[in-house]
Amino acid sequence: MAHLEIVATIIRQLTRNLTPEEIKSSGFDKYYVDHTLAIWPQAAGGIPFNACEFQCKGDTITDLHEDMAAEQKARSTYDNILRMIKDPEICDPIRFLREREIVHYQRFGESLRRIQDDLDSRNFYAFNAQIDKKHC
Repeated sequence: MAHLEIVATIIRQLTRNLTPEEIKSSGFDKYYVDHTLAIWPQAAGGIPFNACEFQCKGDTITDLHEDMAAEQKARSTYDNILRMIKDPEICDPIRFLREREIVHYQRFGESLRRIQDDLDSRNFYAFNAQIDKKHC
């Protein structure tokens, strides 16, 4: 959530001085009607953020793969932002966040490797030996 706060601050700084004409001409008017210039987390397509975005199965291997995928999706989003924006005041914190996604991905990958190495069975794609003891 800290990443969201940083991005929200950047957006707030960019939008704080918009005139009503600029709001309307940018297509920001529908958003403005509901939220003024406050930050309301949503996808670029307009879908609001909700807790359904968090996935958890209680299976360590599955959850670590989900965590790694989330880090890569965030990194891709930051890459897309950096392709479109050239302002250093925006790009520098986005680059910082992107670097954190890479580090998180690496740490989750190390944890996944450690979990897989500690399993009695090497067939962890068919079942998880942490949970399905009877199949080991």
